[in-house]
Amino acid sequence: MTKQGLILAAGLGKRMAPLSNNLVKSLLPVAGKPFIEWQIMALLESEVEKIWIVCGKNNDDFKEKIGNGEKYDIEIEYVVQEKQTGTADALLQVREKIVGDFYCLNGDVIVNKKTLKLLNEKERGMAVVEVDDVSAYGCVKVENGFVVKIIEKENTGRGMINAGIYKMNSKIFEALNDMKKSKRGEYELTTIIENERFEVIEIDESWMDIGTPWNLLEANEIYMKSVESEIKGDVEDGVTIKGDVFVSKGAVIKSGTYIEGSVWIGEGAVIGPNAYIRGATMLDARTKVGAASEVKNSIIMEGAKVPHHNYVGDSIIGRNVNLGSGTKIANLRLDKGEIAVERDGEKINTGRRKFGAILGDNVSTGINSSINVGTIIGSDSIVGAGKIASGTYPDGSKIL
Repeated sequence: MTKQGLILAAGLGKRMAPLSNNLVKSLLPVAGKPFIEWQIMALLESEVEKIWIVCGKNNDDFKEKIGNGEKYDIEIEYVVQEKQTGTADALLQVREKIVGDFYCLNGDVIVNKKTLKLLNEKERGMAVVEVDDVSAYGCVKVENGFVVKIIEKENTGRGMINAGIYKMNSKIFEALNDMKKSKRGEYELTTIIENERFEVIEIDESWMDIGTPWNLLEANEIYMKSVESEIKGDVEDGVTIKGDVFVSKGAVIKSGTYIEGSVWIGEGAVIGPNAYIRGATMLDARTKVGAASEVKNSIIMEGAKVPHHNYVGDSIIGRNVNLGSGTKIANLRLDKGEIAVERDGEKINTGRRKFGAILGDNVSTGINSSINVGTIIGSDSIVGAGKIASGTYPDGSKIL
């Protein structure tokens, strides 16, 4: 049985901006936990006894949110990758630490016990998944059950892609020592895999990577299915709770509030009176959803306020955001088509018919402002009273 795990979590997560401006991608909240904690739980369920996490210079954030593993009854050690020069270089940071077999996970992929169990049966293994379009990932060529070629983001159409989940042995470090940079100028783990006879396992259930904010929203939908009902906070008379709803210690749910799970409510959150919460919604610590406000299928990050007469649907609201009275976020096109967002002058299809907005940390909106579908507002921005925000705005924007 493989007893060691490695998580590669040093990536900057630029496509996740503005949510990743102040918090590394793998620490963003999903269904009541930092995303990486769900990976830790999968490793723990697979009887792993020690985990190494390769992170960037923000390792203090990891130590604060994840700790040394004591709360999971497992040992966690952090290793800093000073410069993000590729996945192979990240792996090399632990070459003096790991001996024997180990699981290796990209820090932005969903993984479960079933996948790790299948990999454990291989000497060297890599999980692959079939997708409709390989162009965003790179195509994996397989012969007789082994990887023979990984083509980075050149092919199109249906095919197999690398799921970013491996079983390895410390012998791989010998091959890594002599490798050269890829065409992208990075030390790529995939270059070594082609030459080291990695056996593939095919997975298909619930896999995804959280490269973008809409991926994060989908990951939240997936993991919210595992939320179990428990009330630790204060629920006043006149509150209606249906489905699976977790209410943390110190949270207050005021009279007249109606909650339809799956919903997760963090410590110190204040909900109501007369609020409506539904559909795979996470309300992080110290959030507020006030009178006549509705939140549906969204992530409201720590300290954010949706205080009165607001609608937030299929959206992610960053830390310490404050929505003015009457601010509404649209989440459905009039033609009910899939929603696209603007990134670097290009339109990118989210693949979602319902998708609201992404607000970075510390955004404030004035009363009766409106935010259109597929809008991204950078951190520290303001939206004036009665204004309409539509499109993508950089950090510090003034929409007046």
